[in-house]
Amino acid sequence: MLVTAYFAIIFLLALCVGLELTARRLTPPQSTPTAVANPVFRRFQSIFLRAYLLALWADWLQGPYLYKLYRHYSFLESQIAILYVCGLASCVLFAPFSGWLPQVLGRRQTCLLFCLSYSACCLTKLSRDYFVLIVGRVLGGLSTSLLATTFEAWYVHRHVEVHDFPKEWIPSTFTKAATWNHGLAVGAGLVANLLAEWLHLGPVAPFLLAVPCLACCGWVVLTDWGKEEATESSEGDKQTLLLGTPNGGATRLSARARFSRSCQDGLRCLLSDRRVMLLGGVQALFESVLYIFVFLWTPVLDPHGPPLGIVFSCLMAASMAGSLLYRLATSTRYRLQPGHVLCVAVLMAFFSLFMLTFSTAPGQPRPHESFLAFLLLELACGLYFPAVSFLQGRVIPEEKRAGVLAWFRLPLHLLACLGLLALHGEVSGTGGGEGGSGTRHMFGGCAVMMLAALMAVVSLFTLGRNDTDLRLEGTRGEGDMY
Repeated sequence: MLVTAYFAIIFLLALCVGLELTARRLTPPQSTPTAVANPVFRRFQSIFLRAYLLALWADWLQGPYLYKLYRHYSFLESQIAILYVCGLASCVLFAPFSGWLPQVLGRRQTCLLFCLSYSACCLTKLSRDYFVLIVGRVLGGLSTSLLATTFEAWYVHRHVEVHDFPKEWIPSTFTKAATWNHGLAVGAGLVANLLAEWLHLGPVAPFLLAVPCLACCGWVVLTDWGKEEATESSEGDKQTLLLGTPNGGATRLSARARFSRSCQDGLRCLLSDRRVMLLGGVQALFESVLYIFVFLWTPVLDPHGPPLGIVFSCLMAASMAGSLLYRLATSTRYRLQPGHVLCVAVLMAFFSLFMLTFSTAPGQPRPHESFLAFLLLELACGLYFPAVSFLQGRVIPEEKRAGVLAWFRLPLHLLACLGLLALHGEVSGTGGGEGGSGTRHMFGGCAVMMLAALMAVVSLFTLGRNDTDLRLEGTRGEGDMY
């Protein structure tokens, strides 16, 4: 497995470079966008990305060795499953508040809260006490919820409300962030492997490195973002002198009312449009399987001695290759529809999980086949996320999107929690560990869930056979694509 992992990372990185060059060659040359030529916008974008990418880097550093750290502390697989469930349950608990807190505390202050809570989460990894580690998982769930919403909320608010830049410029920032995010994920695995295995600092080392990264992120938020908000504050002071001091209680009440209205509108949109319901079902099934995969990949491969940081980088590189393949597939040369790509992604994920039910058979493990199946699953993820994001943008109205996506995440986390609890019960009941049949049964259950997701995708595009909203702009009216 050691040689396989190093060979795989070299091959996958070369593949990503080749796909990127091919995608650039197939993309028609365009004139320089106004956003790129605007120095004020570029400075504002740079200030945001500086903090956001540091936060993402700290988050990715914690991926490769989390399960390994718990095993290093001699916890059983069933105990580790409960730790993961605590993290997912806290995501369910804090997800609604992550949209409400920025309106009450302020967006910048909530980003600082993220830096503090995630730093505390990392520091709890120094303890071998089970209760302290549970507290750390709860803090991790809070931090993950804040990372998914708060930074974006700060950027969008200042982009639109303060600087009055065109809304059409927003995707350029998040496209750049997504591009960097893939590279950061691959790099985080390499750095974590360097610390934990090459320098023999142990699996806790990447978590400790994340703390100064979060401190740097907090410093950027406190200083650069503070200077960015100074102009708005001075203008607000002038308005206060003219209009009087605003009522803080009324502001908090208004925030709660907006949050409640957003949830109600999201639920109403979800129940009134069958396309939204089916798309939510696909997301809940597919992404809950990914949460279970995050728990299972380490115990499947670790007994065979691979460098876990390199394996993590391989998985992230496979996901990057998938996103590049999506760009190629939907380019003007090939013109595949995002719906077709989504079907392919779900089918690939089902096939990889089907493979894993055989490669993880008790007493007959086949780690190389399992590793290949994991890479195929991550490749499917790279295809899935841009495809489902495109369809969400077409099916869900922009003003209701936050509320609808909050409802999507609820069954997603619940399904993942139930899956891990089922694994915990089976492992505890049989006394088995990594060598038992619980892992194989879990992959079988995940394959069934992915098959249900595939049926939901087919139903969605059967329902929207002639729906032009589900197609790319350049191919509308070109005939029946589904």
